[in-house]
Amino acid sequence: MEVRVGIGYDIHKLESGKKLIIGGVEIPSEKGFLAHSDGDIFYHALTDALLGAIGYADIGELFPDSNPEYKNKPSEYFLYYAKKIVDDKKYKISNIDGVIIIEKPKLLPYRRQIIQNTARILGISEDRIFIKAKTNEKLDSIGRQEAASCYVVVLLTKTED
Repeated sequence: MEVRVGIGYDIHKLESGKKLIIGGVEIPSEKGFLAHSDGDIFYHALTDALLGAIGYADIGELFPDSNPEYKNKPSEYFLYYAKKIVDDKKYKISNIDGVIIIEKPKLLPYRRQIIQNTARILGISEDRIFIKAKTNEKLDSIGRQEAASCYVVVLLTKTED
């Protein structure tokens, strides 16, 4: 059985008055992401992980922030696109593991909804997705609540032709 692993990373600055969207969930917060699209760090990192696992491209190549077409675009769009490429290359998603690093707000109350959204978009069962939320213990730009980041690892397996 052929397997492929991909890793994705994203970071965005946090700014007062912006929306905080993670995994397609708008989370109540004083600060949100300063970004060209909706800034969803989980979906951006996941998109990169999927595309990287199949050696296709990265999110910045496919959806450059210099292109006005992607201004304020929901990150579900990028994730749907990556899933279609994975399907076209005849791979299936075995599992997804993500770590979101944000000082606050606490994400545990939103984890189930993030997992449900992601499973729906990708057409996989929820038990193939797990997300952890961590703080940076008040260290660096994340700890000072100036930014948030995310790492995602995916495992893909080749489907039968």
